Amino acid sequence: MSQHSDPEDHPAPQTEGLERMDVEAAASAARHRHHPVVKALGTASELADQIPLTMVCGTVIAGGLVTGRPNVARTGMRMMAAHVIANVVKRRIKNRLRRTRPEEIVKHRDYEFEPGESKGGNDTSFPSGHTAGAVAVAAIVARDMPGLALPAAGTAALMAGVQIPRAKHYPMDVLAGTLLGLAAARAVNLLLPGDNADPGR
Repeated sequence: MSQHSDPEDHPAPQTEGLERMDVEAAASAARHRHHPVVKALGTASELADQIPLTMVCGTVIAGGLVTGRPNVARTGMRMMAAHVIANVVKRRIKNRLRRTRPEEIVKHRDYEFEPGESKGGNDTSFPSGHTAGAVAVAAIVARDMPGLALPAAGTAALMAGVQIPRAKHYPMDVLAGTLLGLAAARAVNLLLPGDNADPGR
């Protein structure tokens, strides 16, 4: 039987205050990273990655155009705009802050969170891009199609929440991604207002 490293065998690096609580919470949640449910949800959450989410937004736009429903196409364009804004801001932050991903702590107990250019994917934990994109798009869907607000929010919450037990992000990364996604959706609502909600959509 294969042996997996347990975060309890690798105590959290020396940190203080809120950061220490954040690191310890992530390390504790990472004990469940090999659970089938966490793995399945983690795989599904890849839909919120940059390229797949772009394809989702593009599909909504195309569907609206093909079916002659300009309101749906406009929602798709607003989804795309929110996704792009969230992704651009997320990338700028990641390029200026290095934070080791939780899985590196679990495996090697290496950790840093400091200003500086990223050295690779293992130090781009802050903020959670999957969360930012999922929340940004879900907020637009909820605004434009109130009937889909609950499933959209639930899906975004699952995609965001699973990033912690799968050892990809810390709770504060997910919180930052959530705030970024909401801010991106807010910016789109101001710059590219949607149509009035139509219950018949």
